[in-house]
Amino acid sequence: MSDNPRPRFRNPFRHEPPSTHRTVQIESDEAVPWPLRVTAAYSWRLLVIAGAVALFIWLVMLLKLLVIPLMIGILITALVWPGFQLMVRARFPRWLAITITIAGTLGIVVGLFWLVIWQVRLQLPDVQAKTQEALDQFRLFLVDGPLHLSAEQIDGYIQQGLNLLTEQASLLWNAAGAVTGTAAHIVTGTLLAFFILICLLADGGGIWRWTLKVFPRRARPAVDAAATNGWATVVNYARTQLAVAAIDAVGIGVGAALLGVPLAIPVAVLVFLGAFVPIVGAVLTGTFAVFLALVYNGWWIALAMLGVVLLVQQVEGHVLQPIMMGAAVKVHPLAVVLVVTGGAMIAGIPGALFAVPLAAFVNVAAVTISTGAWRTGEEPQADLIWSTVPRERPRRNR
Repeated sequence: MSDNPRPRFRNPFRHEPPSTHRTVQIESDEAVPWPLRVTAAYSWRLLVIAGAVALFIWLVMLLKLLVIPLMIGILITALVWPGFQLMVRARFPRWLAITITIAGTLGIVVGLFWLVIWQVRLQLPDVQAKTQEALDQFRLFLVDGPLHLSAEQIDGYIQQGLNLLTEQASLLWNAAGAVTGTAAHIVTGTLLAFFILICLLADGGGIWRWTLKVFPRRARPAVDAAATNGWATVVNYARTQLAVAAIDAVGIGVGAALLGVPLAIPVAVLVFLGAFVPIVGAVLTGTFAVFLALVYNGWWIALAMLGVVLLVQQVEGHVLQPIMMGAAVKVHPLAVVLVVTGGAMIAGIPGALFAVPLAAFVNVAAVTISTGAWRTGEEPQADLIWSTVPRERPRRNR
């Protein structure tokens, strides 16, 4: 007979009293009210998530000279991707499609800047004279009007206003410098964004396959589907914003030209650029157009210009975006204002520019993973760019 004692197996049906430590733990847990325990469980998890988000934002701000050009390159890629895809599908050589895309983009940008400089040089002296005349009339109104201000009081108020504008401009300049850096950093960032654009157009699939290897093998199908759907959303968003920005610019620019407002082309270009920051950018650029009409043309033309801006904004918000954007990229206006404001507070103008597409990407990616849509094997809604991992299709019962 073996010296080793016979192993004892625990009977799963036998009731054994809990240990003393376990009993004390259960009693202490039961002493805490259930709502408080649930609240505490939620609290520490939310604190962990907030800490992770704060760490991520800190790393982004630390590497802003790399992150901002990367985001600009990705956003420009999303803007030019539909046209680039058309040329690739038409069997253009890839190098030729890249050359045409980049040359066309640079040509459009240079042409817009040339038009702005041409009209500014043509009309700036007249605008300056009209502005000085409007300021003189306003000064006379303050002296002879119901306020009866003295010249010394007016000069004091003007000096206070200039000091306030100087302080705010200094704050904005310092904030912009904190985000973008010096002129050398701006040039370096521009070249880096241009290089990223070329690399994404030339070998986006290879870059994504390499990035996907960072994730565990079992998680790759879900990550690939989430990123693919998110990228399709960003492309759809960029395409829609480009069309909406062009329509806004044409509508407000033509309205300004018909009303005789000066600098109609610079106003249109400013509206076009501002429209890429949803809601906030359109409001600010429209306000500038109304102010220019007020200074140069007077109250009635300014009111008419305000009517044009409001009409264009209403058509954009209630007709163009719902039809062109579709349900896949819908972001509630409250969410748009909040993310744009938060992005501007964190990273200034770049933060406001990238806030909405980043929020749309995160939203679609999270929904794809949480709902298990990546298991269905269905093709995405839009033309996707770098899908490489085959989808897992559900088994059919035989």
